[in-house]
Amino acid sequence: MALKFTKIAKITACSVFILISSNISAQSETDTDKEMNKMYVGTYTKKEGHVDGKAEGIYLLHQDPDNGSLTNCGTQAKIINPSFVKTGRQGKFLFAVSELGPGDDKSGYVYSYQIQENGNLKEISKLSTGGHAPCHIALDRSGKFVFVSNYMGGVVATYKVKSDGALEKVSELKLPEAETAHAHTVKISGDNRTAYVADLGNDRLLVYEFDVASGTLSKHENFQVQLPEGAGPRHLSLSRNGNFVYSMNELNSTVTTYKVLKGGALEIVQTLSSLPESYLDKNSGADIHIGKEGKFLYASNRGHNSIAIFSIDQVNGTLKNVEFVPVAGKTPRNFAISPFGKYLYAASQDTGNITTYTINPESGKLKIQEPIFEIKTPVCLEFQK
Repeated sequence: MALKFTKIAKITACSVFILISSNISAQSETDTDKEMNKMYVGTYTKKEGHVDGKAEGIYLLHQDPDNGSLTNCGTQAKIINPSFVKTGRQGKFLFAVSELGPGDDKSGYVYSYQIQENGNLKEISKLSTGGHAPCHIALDRSGKFVFVSNYMGGVVATYKVKSDGALEKVSELKLPEAETAHAHTVKISGDNRTAYVADLGNDRLLVYEFDVASGTLSKHENFQVQLPEGAGPRHLSLSRNGNFVYSMNELNSTVTTYKVLKGGALEIVQTLSSLPESYLDKNSGADIHIGKEGKFLYASNRGHNSIAIFSIDQVNGTLKNVEFVPVAGKTPRNFAISPFGKYLYAASQDTGNITTYTINPESGKLKIQEPIFEIKTPVCLEFQK
């Protein structure tokens, strides 16, 4: 898969007069008043064992909804390793982790910010995550509670979101077998009653009942779904009808489909490789998302450096591979689908760029747009809701 991508867009200032679309040379006066979508980029800012962080913090990009081009509006929050960012359901607030290890501080941190009209961020609160290496943020369906997964220590911290965006800690849930647990993701069910936790370290999904009044988690009667040893479930996605959950398994590069049973329990339906049969080199699975229409599932591969595309059977939830599309870089981490489902953006951590794809709504296939957008050590891409 030795493809060459030679065009790089180096953009350092937020300006509606700068265009990176290769087939457009100028912007009309009417376009300068166009409303742009806001995308926030979580990054690594310092050297770690798995990454040489070079960024300054959280970046703000403007996305042109018509042609998909991106413009860099600069650093909005200078915090250490904001590796995962999440916006609230009404677009008023942004939440970010500071992924710190034991040698950095007593714990990692979670921040909340007010998103101002121009997209700039104003810090509201900063709290401990109760563990180290916080790597994921989730919100419940009401947007009133935030869940942070700590990779080290197996702790899931829950916070209440106050009316002004400040966070108030509700609980610190320690996963069973915490010494080997790596909490990587929390996903809340469509009815807001069940929380699914990906424990990468113990190769399992844990099922908790979620109390929407207090924000607390308690063990479900069908508490655990065990995957094969060495699977390493990392990120989760939920089907539009809420009947199926999908996990991207980091360690063995597979995608698993689970059926949601009555009461929120899970049952494994299918597991497929996220790689083509011909690929035999090292790889680790990263992110997973379902397209806006719910017909296609996308998953990112680090090593193969690709996006795997699967069609979704709308009745039984099973997957069928469509194709594997290369990214214009190395180590694609998270990726994001634009608000109306027209574009997909993949962040390549180790080459410092973002690949833009147009999505074919009928086939689900992706087509790379040039030029490739350059930004330092991107990890997480998040559109303002």
